[in-house]
Amino acid sequence: MAGSKDFVNRRIHSLLGVIPIGLFLVQHLVVNHFATKDADAFNAAAHFMENLPFRIFLETFVIYLPILFHAVYGLYITFQAKNNVSRYGYFRNMMFLVQRVTGVITLIFIAWHVWETRVQAALGAEVNFSMMADILSSPFMIAFYLIGVLSAVFHFANGLWSFFVSWGLTVSPRSQKISTYVTMGVFVALAIVSVRTIFAFI
Repeated sequence: MAGSKDFVNRRIHSLLGVIPIGLFLVQHLVVNHFATKDADAFNAAAHFMENLPFRIFLETFVIYLPILFHAVYGLYITFQAKNNVSRYGYFRNMMFLVQRVTGVITLIFIAWHVWETRVQAALGAEVNFSMMADILSSPFMIAFYLIGVLSAVFHFANGLWSFFVSWGLTVSPRSQKISTYVTMGVFVALAIVSVRTIFAFI
């Protein structure tokens, strides 16, 4: 019974990492990327997202609760995890380890980012280009955001690989190898978008 429950929880954890959390991450990066055009473009995109109908409902049930479950169960997996060298070999076990490390970093970053943006917005601040420029006005915060965002992007991209395996989409060694190239391509693409966005606020 315990094994069956753990199996289901891992499937839910894997699914939530892609839908809706992964989709939200990509959408969030795309909206933020408007900053590379100019401040007005970013502000317009940010205000559009803030004015979505049923925003509180969507944020709660599509973003915060899935992230909470994914984070809590992810921490459980992290501290229970054991490398499987005989099955995956050195590279996959390194990815296994980095996945857990970036998960913890991403959780810390998300908590801080929510505090600096959503919580401050609830207290009356306006989430706009100027807010992000102020946040990224110090070298420390630039480094913190680069590490945090790149960790989140890697965690999502590498998590896709695990998702494909867990859900039986890539079973053979060849399909898993192809999936590695595809998911790392996703990481590189989203990393470029992320870095360009961060430096657009500086």
